[in-house]
Amino acid sequence: MSRRRTQRIAPLSGGRRRRRPIQLVATVVLLLAPLAVALAAYLAFASDDAGGGAGGGLPIAAHTPPVPHRSEAEPRYRGKPVPGIDLKGVDAFHLPLRKPPRAGLVFDVDSGDVLWRHDPERVLPMASLTKIMTALIVVDRTRPSEPVRITQAALDYQGSGVGLLPKGKRVRAEALLNGLLIVSGNDAAIALAVHVSGTEHRFAALMNQRARRWGLTCTHFVSSHGLEPGNRSCARDLAVLTRLAMSKPRIRRIVRLSQAELKFPIKGGKLYLSGHNPLIRAGYPGTIGLKTGYTEAAGRCFVGVVRRAGHRLGVVLLNSPDPAKQGEKLLDAAFAATG
Repeated sequence: MSRRRTQRIAPLSGGRRRRRPIQLVATVVLLLAPLAVALAAYLAFASDDAGGGAGGGLPIAAHTPPVPHRSEAEPRYRGKPVPGIDLKGVDAFHLPLRKPPRAGLVFDVDSGDVLWRHDPERVLPMASLTKIMTALIVVDRTRPSEPVRITQAALDYQGSGVGLLPKGKRVRAEALLNGLLIVSGNDAAIALAVHVSGTEHRFAALMNQRARRWGLTCTHFVSSHGLEPGNRSCARDLAVLTRLAMSKPRIRRIVRLSQAELKFPIKGGKLYLSGHNPLIRAGYPGTIGLKTGYTEAAGRCFVGVVRRAGHRLGVVLLNSPDPAKQGEKLLDAAFAATG
C-alpha cells in the first residue's frame, strides 16, 4: 500500500502508469503561462510601423483603435498638411496665347491661390521636372557634406549630365544636388538615387510612395531623372511640388543660381556649372527658380518662380512652344493682377 501511495505522489517517476487528463492539462497550463505573459508584453509594446526600423516605437495599448490613413483625406509632410493648390476659384486674369502650352498654371507660391490655368489636371510627360521630387527626397535623406560614391550605374546615363563624375570616388551630396538642379544632370540623379535607396528602381518606388502620400493623383515615376515618358504629372501636381521645394533652404539656394563653382574630386579640383533656366538667362527681374525639362515626348517643360514686391509667383508650363516668352507674359500679367 505504501509503495502505491508513493507512486501517486511522485508522478514524474518511471513506470507504465498513465496521467489523468486533468493532471495533463494543469501541467501544460503551468508550462505555457510564462510564454503567454511574454507574448502579451511583446504585443502590447511592439511597434507596428510599416515604415520599418527597429526601436523608436511607442507602447501601444491593446485597446487602442486603429489609426485611419490620414493621407487619403489630408496629405501630410513631416507632420504638417501638404501645401495645396485650390482649383475651385476664378482666374485673376485672362491672357490669350496664340499657341498655348498643352497644360499650364500660374499660382501664388506662398498661398497656393491659382491666378491662371490651362488644363491643369491633364496628365502629360514631365521630362526633367521629375528632378524636383528627386531633390526633395535627397534633401530629406542626406546631409550636404555626406559622401556619395560614384558607381558605374551613374556613368551609364543618357541625355544631359554633369559629365565629370569620377567612378569609384566619393562626391559631396551638395555638389551632386547642384549638378541635378542647375544642369539637370541625369548622372547626378542616378548617383543620388543609388546612394539613397540602393538602386534606382527602389528610389522610383520611394518617389511614388511620396506622391501618393502627398495627394499627387496625376503623378507617376519610373526613374529619378525623367528621361522616360513613364514619368508623368500635371500642372497642378507640379505646382504642389514647387511649393514644397521652395520651402527647402538647400533647394532655394541652388535653383536661384545662373552659375556655380564647386570643389570636386577631379583634375583642377573645381567643377563649373551653368544653368538652363530661361528666365534667369533672359534676366527676368526677380527670378529665383526652379527647373527646366525637355524630351521629344514631353516637349519643352518649365517651372519658374519669381519674387517681386513681397509676392512669390510660380508658373508651370508643360509642352510649351517657348517657355521663356510664355513664362514672361504670364508672370507679367499675374503681377499686374496681384498689384
